[in-house]
Amino acid sequence: MNLIYIDDVVNDLINALEGKENKAEEFCEVPVVHTITLGKIVDLIYSFKKSREDRSVPNMADKFTKKLYSTYLSYLPEDEFSYELKMNVDQRGSFTEFIKTPDRGQVSVNISKTGITKGNHWHHTKNEKFLVVSGKGVIRFRKIDSEEIIEYFVSGDKMEVVDIPTGYTHNIENLGDADMVTIMWANEAFDPEKPDTYFLEV
Repeated sequence: MNLIYIDDVVNDLINALEGKENKAEEFCEVPVVHTITLGKIVDLIYSFKKSREDRSVPNMADKFTKKLYSTYLSYLPEDEFSYELKMNVDQRGSFTEFIKTPDRGQVSVNISKTGITKGNHWHHTKNEKFLVVSGKGVIRFRKIDSEEIIEYFVSGDKMEVVDIPTGYTHNIENLGDADMVTIMWANEAFDPEKPDTYFLEV
């Protein structure tokens, strides 16, 4: 099947009105055409539905997939725009995986209660980025073969990304009087078979 996305059609209609039409002999044509089988389209649509369950996102580097996903979302029933995430809740707060990808890692939301410290572990190859968006706290680091402790004080009032390098045990403590909310990105999706997470006090 040869398919053309509606936005590409509209863009070329506008170009034609401005005298910049794409002509093929005596006819105008839209130059962006996607050739794909019906079976592949069906597989993609089912994968879009499943992405809500496994917290994945489609491959937006593929132009056809990106356009088809936009079309798919536009046809969702109005009472199905949202979907729930699994919150891992305990007395310390909660940890919720938001998005997982095979090549760009995963994004999670961490909520820490007042006075709570989370972490105290290090990684061989996994690295992370922490962004506190609400509340205030401190992120501590210690190289696993050193006694020196490094501290970064963080706050939702001054958003800054803190990189978590490999080989440093690290933790994050809520120093405020309200919940601290941290957006966490890891360069790989969590694999319980290979967690690459080793407990060690900072």
